Amino acid sequence: MDEAQKVLLEKITNSIKSTVDAKKIGVAFSGGVDSTMMAKILSSLGYDVTLLTVGFKDSHDIVFAKQVNEQLGLPHKILEIDPKTFEKISKDINTKIKTDNLSWNENCIAFYYVSKLASKLGIRVVVTANGIDELFCGYNAYRDVVSDGESAVLELMEKKLANEIEMMKAVNHISSENDVKILQPLLTIDFIDFAKKIPLYDKINDKDDLIRKHIIRKLALSVGVPEVSATKRKKALQYGTKIHKTLLKSR
Repeated sequence: MDEAQKVLLEKITNSIKSTVDAKKIGVAFSGGVDSTMMAKILSSLGYDVTLLTVGFKDSHDIVFAKQVNEQLGLPHKILEIDPKTFEKISKDINTKIKTDNLSWNENCIAFYYVSKLASKLGIRVVVTANGIDELFCGYNAYRDVVSDGESAVLELMEKKLANEIEMMKAVNHISSENDVKILQPLLTIDFIDFAKKIPLYDKINDKDDLIRKHIIRKLALSVGVPEVSATKRKKALQYGTKIHKTLLKSR
């Protein structure tokens, strides 16, 4: 682990400690690099971690999360979404959050099921790795602007962060119905300020960079994230769970 990774790990650790005060927690877990790294760090800090995965039967996230946890060996619970009740639940959520933003709806639906699973297990706090894609250029949209320079990347980053922070308020509104709080340690003001100062070359190379989040992936490997997870390209929650596909069909 080089010095830059050590500093990043320290900042993540401090942000977790200042945000997560419950001992027994769930981690929203897809098997991807972000959620797997978060689970590994939380576990190393002594939290009582249970991995929580949701999705339709045989969805990417369920299959991949199982595969990755074969190497992690952490407690892992899975909720398969019932297609028979999905349409009603998704419409109810849309009514409650009052937005036409498809991504917000999809994420609120996903976290409704995550919080439902957590509540069933007696877990009242779920930790997510939200913020990494925004701060470390995880989205494809960053490839579209990186040729325009760092200022263009930072401008997009500000928009992505503002959207994510507001969306997670809607997510918590929905999860509160199951008496579960969703926490995002990497969306604190201090961590955001720190992460913005990390050199761009540690995040994205150029418009052809399909992997991105390079320093995150290196740190993930250093803390014991399986290579199959650390090197895998991003698959957004709504796609990995098949929520996006099913929601469009129901409209």
